[in-house]
Amino acid sequence: MLLRRSLRPSRPLKLAAVAVLVAGLAVVLPGVTAAPRVPRVVDVPSRPAFVTPPAASERPALVGQVLGPSTVLRTENPGRLQVLLADGRSFRLGGNAQLRIEPTLLDLLRGRIIAWIDPGSKGTMPLRIRTRVGTASIQGTTVFIEATADKVLFLSWEGQVEVRAADGTSYRLTSGQRLEATPQGWKGPHRMDAAEVRKRRRSSELLNGFQAPMQTLPVIERELGLTP
Repeated sequence: MLLRRSLRPSRPLKLAAVAVLVAGLAVVLPGVTAAPRVPRVVDVPSRPAFVTPPAASERPALVGQVLGPSTVLRTENPGRLQVLLADGRSFRLGGNAQLRIEPTLLDLLRGRIIAWIDPGSKGTMPLRIRTRVGTASIQGTTVFIEATADKVLFLSWEGQVEVRAADGTSYRLTSGQRLEATPQGWKGPHRMDAAEVRKRRRSSELLNGFQAPMQTLPVIERELGLTP
């Protein structure tokens, strides 16, 4: 009996072993569970959708794909994709779109984008989206932009959006307002009527059909009176 007891590890040794095991897990788990601090593709619900890394050839977009600075994204109807940026902000791209990811902004060359900052995010710089006619800035907001050959449409789905035109003029949009840049000049901002809001919510390919979540969607529906 005395021999058996002497062979058993003491309680302090057991606790020390557990502590070492937990510490080892703490080292391993962050690398597994934490979101990578780099932009990456999180959803490709429809194709064609492509990624062109810097100094590389275009390739099909894949979930989990890391997107470095100056990466170009491209979609062709009905292609769509969703990207999670390094700071936790997100955007969806669709239509015949082309966009370049720059270190301080998103450069939308053409097509449709909806971008948002999660509710409750604080102390972050505005997300900037540049177009050929001006740059939109958002913070705690959801913005939709459509750039075609005829016009560029800016739409605030919820929150405040600032659009600074190429000539320096500044426009401010609030929830449900739209602003257009056309060859004849700027129109708006003015508020969408209820019928347009419902139609866009129902038919938008960037608001519907994704598996990856859009955290501001409940805010949009509440702000624009789309919830029962």
